[in-house]
Amino acid sequence: MLEKEIEQPGFWNDTSNAQRVMKTVSALKDEVETWASIQRQIHDLTDLASLGDESLRADLEAETAKLEADLEKRSFAAMLSGPYDHDDAILAIHAGAGGTDSQDWAEMLQRMYLRWAEAHGFTAEIVDSTPGEEAGIKSVTIAVGGKYAFGYLRSEKGVHRLVRLSPFDAAHRRHTSFALVEVLPQVSMDEADVEINPGDIKMDVFRSSGAGGQNVQKNATAVRLTHIPTGIVVTCQNERSQTQNREFAMRILRARLLELKTAEKEEERAILRGEYTKAEWGSQIRSYVLHPYQMVKDHRTDYQVGNAQSVLDGDLDALMEAYLRNGGK
Repeated sequence: MLEKEIEQPGFWNDTSNAQRVMKTVSALKDEVETWASIQRQIHDLTDLASLGDESLRADLEAETAKLEADLEKRSFAAMLSGPYDHDDAILAIHAGAGGTDSQDWAEMLQRMYLRWAEAHGFTAEIVDSTPGEEAGIKSVTIAVGGKYAFGYLRSEKGVHRLVRLSPFDAAHRRHTSFALVEVLPQVSMDEADVEINPGDIKMDVFRSSGAGGQNVQKNATAVRLTHIPTGIVVTCQNERSQTQNREFAMRILRARLLELKTAEKEEERAILRGEYTKAEWGSQIRSYVLHPYQMVKDHRTDYQVGNAQSVLDGDLDALMEAYLRNGGK
């Protein structure tokens, strides 16, 4: 049906729609080819097994195990079927209550997600960051690029709690810190189901913050956008040109407006079903305990990991998978 649409004479008259259709067709073709390849492998292995040659047993077992692992991976990817799961993601981390400890915790989460992205071959670029007063960061915004980046990372949205012996407490007492993780899809202008009136945006430019000396920007390249009707403020200052910073800030603003619109629809549906409960700051989705024992537990699925350090080093797949297999709730 989509290929017939492409063949129509006036298909390229609407460039935005044409690009969206072409992107969808390309993704579908890749998916079909992947499953066709798996089907061919199954037929080949079945044919070899039917020969009854014992000398082929080891190779057949190895190939079968590889195929099973591939099928498990494809089964997991099939759960990423949301409207924006295939898109790139915008990840924002905000330190919560807890002072320096929480700002340090926010930086630990930043490191964790950067490690996770690197391990999966995703790109990860810090587009805005506010340093902590003594240590860590107050907030950071990271652009994560890669197939299904948003689909995977949407499992991380919520409040993350850390329990540990504080390195900032002279008495070395146990502290609890909180940080909020936001995850938004990076949607293009033609894909985002939101309209932005240019007159509703106030733009301020300023110098990007640097480490001092030669790193300080001499020109005002950083951009701050304020969406007047909603009060949403977006900042981008990753030391590129002012034009590039404004373009990316607009992408983040679109994503935040899309999230707001989606949340309003979900709230309306929940109220109609009589199930609405307001999401509060204190309702953490996951706890990371480093003292008196080590454990990471996801409170939505009850899935837990004993090796907290491996999780903090970016080994998040098991926690993400448990959440997605639980229906993403």
